[in-house]
Amino acid sequence: MMSLPFYQRHHDHYDRAYRHKALQSTVSQYQKETKSKSAVYAQGSAAYARGSAAYRHASAADFSLESSAAYSHGSSAHNLESAAYSYGSTAYDHAAVQSKRSAAYSLDSEALSKSSAAYSHGSESINKLAAAYRLGSETYGLGLKDSNLMIEDQSYKMSPKAKRARQHLVSEDKENEAIDYSVPIFTGREVNISGITDTEEERIKESTAYVAKRNLFATGEGVSVSKVAKSVSEEEHHEKKSRKVAIRESAERVALKKTLEDTQAFHKKLNQDKLLHPPEFVIEPRSHTIWEKQNVKFHCTVAGWPVPRVTWYKNNVPIDVQAHPGKYTIENRYGLHSLEISTCDFDDIAQYRASAMNVKGEVSAYASLVVKRYKGEIDASHLHAGTFSMPLSLGVTPHGFASRFEIKFIDKFEVTFGREGETMSLGCTVVISPDIKRFKPDIEWYRNGVLITPSKWVQMHWTGERASLTLTHANKEDEGLYTLRVVMGEYYEEYSGYVFVRDADAEIPGAPGAPLDVQCLDANKDYVIVSWKQPAVDGGNPILGYFIDRCEVGTTHWTQCNETPVKFARFPVTGLIEGRSYIFRVRAVNRAGVSLPSRVSEPVAALDPADRARLRSHPSAPWTGQIIVTEEEPAEGVIPGPPTDLQVIEATKNYVVLSWKPPGQRGHEGIMYFVEKCIAGTEDWQRVNTEIPVKSPRFAVFDLSEGKSYCFRVRCCNSAGIGEPSEATEATVVDDKLDIPKPPGRIMPTRNTDTSVVVTWTEPPDAKELVGYYIESSVVGSGHWEPCNNNPVKGTRFICHGLVNGEKYIFRVRAVNAAGLSEFSQDSEPIEVQAAIAAPSPPYDITVLESVRDSMVLGWKQPKATGGTEITGYYVNYREVIGGVPGKWREANIKAVSERAYRIENLKENMVYQFQVAAANLAGVGTPSLPSKPFKCEEWTIAVPGPPHDVTYTEVRKDSLVLLWKEPVYTGRSPIAGYYIDMKETEAKEERWRSVNEKPLQKKFLKIAGLTEGVSYVFRVRATNQAGVGRPSDITDPVVAETRPGTKEVVVNVDDDGVISLNFECDQMSPNSKFVWSKNYEPIEDDSRLDIDSKGGKSKAVFKNLGEDDLGIYSCVVTDTDGVSSGYTIDEEEMKRLLALSHEHKFPTIPLASELAVEILEKGEVRFWLQAEKLSGNAKANFVFNDKEIFNGEKYKMKVDQHTGLVEMIMDKLEDKDEGTYTFQLQDGKATNQSSLVLIGDVFKKLRDEAEFQRKEWHRKQGPHFVDQLGWEVTDECNVMLKCKVANIKKETHIVWYKDTREIMVDEEHDFKDGVCTLLISEFSKKDTGIYEVILKDDRGKDISELKLTDTAFADLMNEVCRRIALSATDLKIQSTAEGIRLYSFVTYYVEDLRVGWVHNDTQIRFTDRVKTGVTGEQIWLQINEPTPQDKGKYTMELFDGKTGHKKTVDLSGQAFDEAFAEFQRLKQAAIAEKNRARVLGGLPDVVTIQEGKALNLSCTVWGDPTPEVSWLKNEKSFVSDANCILKFEAGKNVSFTISAVSTHDSGKYSLVVKNKYGTETSDVTVSVFIPEEEQENNNENKKTKA
Repeated sequence: MMSLPFYQRHHDHYDRAYRHKALQSTVSQYQKETKSKSAVYAQGSAAYARGSAAYRHASAADFSLESSAAYSHGSSAHNLESAAYSYGSTAYDHAAVQSKRSAAYSLDSEALSKSSAAYSHGSESINKLAAAYRLGSETYGLGLKDSNLMIEDQSYKMSPKAKRARQHLVSEDKENEAIDYSVPIFTGREVNISGITDTEEERIKESTAYVAKRNLFATGEGVSVSKVAKSVSEEEHHEKKSRKVAIRESAERVALKKTLEDTQAFHKKLNQDKLLHPPEFVIEPRSHTIWEKQNVKFHCTVAGWPVPRVTWYKNNVPIDVQAHPGKYTIENRYGLHSLEISTCDFDDIAQYRASAMNVKGEVSAYASLVVKRYKGEIDASHLHAGTFSMPLSLGVTPHGFASRFEIKFIDKFEVTFGREGETMSLGCTVVISPDIKRFKPDIEWYRNGVLITPSKWVQMHWTGERASLTLTHANKEDEGLYTLRVVMGEYYEEYSGYVFVRDADAEIPGAPGAPLDVQCLDANKDYVIVSWKQPAVDGGNPILGYFIDRCEVGTTHWTQCNETPVKFARFPVTGLIEGRSYIFRVRAVNRAGVSLPSRVSEPVAALDPADRARLRSHPSAPWTGQIIVTEEEPAEGVIPGPPTDLQVIEATKNYVVLSWKPPGQRGHEGIMYFVEKCIAGTEDWQRVNTEIPVKSPRFAVFDLSEGKSYCFRVRCCNSAGIGEPSEATEATVVDDKLDIPKPPGRIMPTRNTDTSVVVTWTEPPDAKELVGYYIESSVVGSGHWEPCNNNPVKGTRFICHGLVNGEKYIFRVRAVNAAGLSEFSQDSEPIEVQAAIAAPSPPYDITVLESVRDSMVLGWKQPKATGGTEITGYYVNYREVIGGVPGKWREANIKAVSERAYRIENLKENMVYQFQVAAANLAGVGTPSLPSKPFKCEEWTIAVPGPPHDVTYTEVRKDSLVLLWKEPVYTGRSPIAGYYIDMKETEAKEERWRSVNEKPLQKKFLKIAGLTEGVSYVFRVRATNQAGVGRPSDITDPVVAETRPGTKEVVVNVDDDGVISLNFECDQMSPNSKFVWSKNYEPIEDDSRLDIDSKGGKSKAVFKNLGEDDLGIYSCVVTDTDGVSSGYTIDEEEMKRLLALSHEHKFPTIPLASELAVEILEKGEVRFWLQAEKLSGNAKANFVFNDKEIFNGEKYKMKVDQHTGLVEMIMDKLEDKDEGTYTFQLQDGKATNQSSLVLIGDVFKKLRDEAEFQRKEWHRKQGPHFVDQLGWEVTDECNVMLKCKVANIKKETHIVWYKDTREIMVDEEHDFKDGVCTLLISEFSKKDTGIYEVILKDDRGKDISELKLTDTAFADLMNEVCRRIALSATDLKIQSTAEGIRLYSFVTYYVEDLRVGWVHNDTQIRFTDRVKTGVTGEQIWLQINEPTPQDKGKYTMELFDGKTGHKKTVDLSGQAFDEAFAEFQRLKQAAIAEKNRARVLGGLPDVVTIQEGKALNLSCTVWGDPTPEVSWLKNEKSFVSDANCILKFEAGKNVSFTISAVSTHDSGKYSLVVKNKYGTETSDVTVSVFIPEEEQENNNENKKTKA
């Protein structure tokens, strides 16, 4: 099991990324164990192990550490892989016993032994002082025997009171237990709080560990300190020492102190960080230069705790040993790390990095490897494919080539606007040349000049080509100037862009923006000062103040620190718990409500500043248990003295902050403070903190009266008592010492770009502690102000971005400090947003167009940047080049030339010249171009023409562009006959040039189509004459075939007056942009045919009289833009179309959407109407009937709707006299139109009849009426339902049904639910044929609906009924009967109209006596009597509904037939048996009542085949014929039973049993014989007499 350092055991937030698997499992095991572990800090030993010396340090009194090794125990502890670093005889006994392994600081035992020799020189002095330690040893031994020393588990208390540790004796049963000391670091605080980075988390752990250790020493809790027992100390005899002895002992103490200090210094050097120590390179790897095929080995030594993990990189790529077997060897021996590279070649030339990482951080060391090759073995393939070819052994630096890298930024991020809470991303593509893959750039991001490090708020990424920075959750703190720096060795390039972050939408309308930049200042043990910056947006209401919230790190609970808002942007927060860490946030409040909270501050630990400084310079580490005991005992029970240097460091209206220094005399234990106040001039002192003393030498006093003067003093206290007060402060007035700044002055806006303005101002007078400035802008006349920045800017200059080009703005500024925001400055002068002009960039690509003996004609390309205004001209310079040495520059022209071609006169023949050109505009003359190539002045005698020049392109689209050029200056020996245009892709090789045209062009422009979108092209032009094709022109700049967003085209327009014009718009114009129109790409100089008018971003070219002279290509170019242009071609066909359209506009007609039409309205009214496509408000209409105008009146209702263009006329009734022609005449301005409609003859009659019908229908619908006439439908149950839909009914409306004029009685009154009336006819058949009527009536009238169900209608209904019945048929079933096999199916019900057919094996069945069909109820069946094997097969029942057949099929074969046939046989036999069995057919009554003495004769008929046997039973006993009863069976069927004279003895149950081989049947008859009453009485008397 692996042992853990104690400071990691209770840290669940220990960085898991760096854990070893074994360590991680150990951590989880420790978390399951009991958290309270006993702690042992014995003087000279970290643990009491059984069998060890009680005081090992004291027993080794000579302090030589045996064998002259100052750290022999440390050496042995290392050999055992001890869990702690042993100082003296110190070790972590628990770690050594439990695991004998540790992640502690490991040192090589051999090196440790050698290093201990450094202490051997001091062994003699230490031996001399052994007596001092022997005395301590003996005394300690006595104290150990007499005292009850015991270790007690102590739970950590965050605010411990000063007290002595109780001492107990270690019990026997716990003697062998492994005991640790665990620093109690924030138990229960294991969850990371949002917003804490890994680095901050480690700093928090570090600070809390230090506080825990310091409190341990201050309070004595958990520490067992060896002291001399009090009783022994009292009995000790103190002899009076002589002066000589005292001096000697003093000198020995000084020597001992120095030795101990040296020992501690060496110990600190070995283990500088006793808790968590970041990695550090003791020895960094060094660079190597070797020959090819040699091996090289990089070495480095790393220190740190926990032991750092070292990773090797090649050009920032981790080295994978498995991926290159045998190439790399990585070793680690006792902190010495090495990387060995075998058989080096040129691919190994790179920058190598060793990265050491642990929980405290990461550090890297770099080394370069240069592999040289012997002379003559240079491999050209390893060189960069550029213009240089130097050996790699020369000029290669650790960062690349000795020559300067060229770093370019493309696809750059511009000024960016975002909002709080959004994710923002900045990116830039970086091109570095020469491209050396072995050397990678360093990418750095800065905000306002400060290097940005990755965090949860900021993420950075480098793909090798593109650098990006992402703000995962933008806040106003992120606003500023972002700079991307690309570093290659000692050279770097930068690119910057501003990022603006606006406030998020407030949760409460009118609430202010969130404060920003919350920081913690002057943190101490129990208080901290929180500062922030005020927001720029107050929500329209003044900010009343701010609320400060705190949250303890590790929790999510926020606590408000102040009850009332504070206006001052600093606030002291008290009541913190020492050693704990906190984060803070601030919220602003105004009348509307509270703002969103600010971004949380960095975590701050409540620590004494001295402790914090000590912690930063020398972080704490696991205590080894070593306590140095001197002869001087610390003072105990001493009342502390008064604090010193008490002063007021900050005073506001709300609070006063005091600061002081602790007293010199304060005893061993910690002290606390009481603060007192009194009104100045009195001695009435009142204690401010009456309940809880203050632990920090800082305190904020609240609840003071504004304007009054106070004095303050402080007292110290400890367990011994309260000390004397300090000196009182000077009288302090409770008021803000820091005033709100005055407004800035002299607001000066100046032009910058077309969307930004530079604003400058002067600092306000007497400004103190300025935080920055807020700038606001407003469009002139709007009265609405918008903030230009949301994070206060320092300095007195700011560029306001995001403005609208062409608008006029005013600006104002206000200053910010902790006291508040100043008043706004005076408004600036208005300024129009336009780009500032600058001198143009240099022209380029200078070439010679013609050369004669004493002159040369030069051509060049226009500068890429015109400086915001048009170029006014060019200046040309030239110089002689003699023997390769250039001479002095001379001016070729004094007056600027406007063309990009110029002839330089008075040159020397055969002299070599260089030229440079500078462009000029209103801002001045720009930088001259680079010197051209050397050109020789000589007579050109070639016959072919020279190169065309000024080759440009325009109207670039995704698949085409227009190429323009000018004719050569030198035409050769014959006139120019035409031009050839060549093109290729930009990256293609020279041999990829291809000609665009096969025949020479006469014109000097060409539209090149067929381009591929997104591909970059270059072009050139060649002139030709009779002698041949001349030299090509300079190639154009690369151009990408694309249609840029927002591209607009020239649009032709014909206005209402018939004027034809070409129109072009541009929304990308700069202040100096102009529209330039051309015809056939030549400037339009003749204005007799065209008028051009340009205003703002629009330009119009108006044709005065379009004709054949105007045919051609018209193009419009907008200057000072990124190639905005478009063209429009007017050919003969387009000219004819435009002239026709113009004529139509000059003599317009009102376009009609529809001609005059007529329709019948609901009430029988007649509506005449037409609709025009568009009518103005002045449009009017005339209505004419038979050439006479008619007017609005009772008969005619006329209406003209100009909005919809609808013109209508409504006639109430159409009569015979209304037959004729109707005409609507329209007039709208000068536009007219008319439409007519002829209504005569049959057309008129049909319209009149329809109108009359509609009138009657309308009247019908005034009462109850039918919406849907009576109809029928067949239900799923195959019943017929008659139904109709009614409307306009009420409660009194009645409905009556009739069939053939006879009323149908309906049981229930209809409730007209859903407006539907129904009549259900069950099992519809022919008897239901007839005419059905339904009548609706009430007091408003009645309506009748009739349905004829006869003939065809009845047949259609029956077909539907039959169809439904057929659909309801079930699948065919097989049933066996005594006669044979029956196939059957059930339907809902059966009607005769449903025709049934049967098919056997696809053959229609002919019915016979043996095979017959029939219907029984709802069952349709097929009976097969006496089935035979021929009856097997597939049977189909066909149901025909009159239109469609429906089939049901069953397979009567195989097992189905066998089973059915077997069942038939069984049933047949059963039927035979039933038919022939013996039975009583009838004749015997059930009961016979007869009078005694009467004759009884019973007879019946029996039957059976064979003839049954007959027997009788009386009362279930066999009964045979005798004299009294005669039984007869005659003719095999007649049975008789005769008793001549019955008596009571004959009463009983008689059973006739008939029996044959098929069965037996019994018929019972009960005979009851009664005696009449008289005879009964006589018989009774006779009996008595006899008796």
